[in-house]
Amino acid sequence: MNAKNNILSIDNLDFYYGDFKALDKINMNIESNSVTAFIGPSGCGKSTLLRTINRMNELIDNTRLDGKIKFDNKNAYLDYEVIELRKRIGMVFQKPNPFPMSIYDNIVYGIKLHYKKSKNELDEIVERSLRGAALWDEVKDRLKKNALELSGGQQQRLCIARAIAIEPEVILMDEPTSALDPIATAKIEELIIRLKEKYTIVIVTHSMHQAARISDYTGFFLTGKLIEFDKTENLFSNPKNNKTEDYITGRFG
Repeated sequence: MNAKNNILSIDNLDFYYGDFKALDKINMNIESNSVTAFIGPSGCGKSTLLRTINRMNELIDNTRLDGKIKFDNKNAYLDYEVIELRKRIGMVFQKPNPFPMSIYDNIVYGIKLHYKKSKNELDEIVERSLRGAALWDEVKDRLKKNALELSGGQQQRLCIARAIAIEPEVILMDEPTSALDPIATAKIEELIIRLKEKYTIVIVTHSMHQAARISDYTGFFLTGKLIEFDKTENLFSNPKNNKTEDYITGRFG
């Protein structure tokens, strides 16, 4: 992986919840315009790592981070205001969480916080974002309807549209399809593959099949350690670590 193409670099990262060490010496580079998947059993640290990238863990009391996360060649914790960082590194959560307001207002909510835009500009952003999330054709005639009336899969695509509306460079996704049926999951997966043309995607998934289908790189985590990180095809077809092989062949986890 050429260093100049790395949008994120994680260097010797330790993370603690109180006295509990949740991440242990994580080292990883994440390439621009790629999909990187984190896999591993529950409680292995993959979601914790995802939330350290845009400093979401700062919202939790009594946590501590050692080591370094670099975003766009600058220290994510020292060189950015947290609002600026989260504007450039968006997040989509496990359970769809649209705001209890109209579809239109969900999309423009973040824009209005950060920018002054005319009504025409907002209209263009709403259409562009919903098209980007493959949702425009389904909702263009009901933009003033409450977003909570959408199906679960549509709500999750709306949350993706909301994330891309402020034009981040990275989108973090924490098990974004775990609450969805197989048809909605397939739509989100197709969307993720398309989105990497413009964005860098980092996804936590409980599904090894999903990681194999959509990611370019995969990291396997176990008890807070990054056991193996490689191109997805290599990790699944020819893992270098016995623990990785045991996990992907179903011998544990």
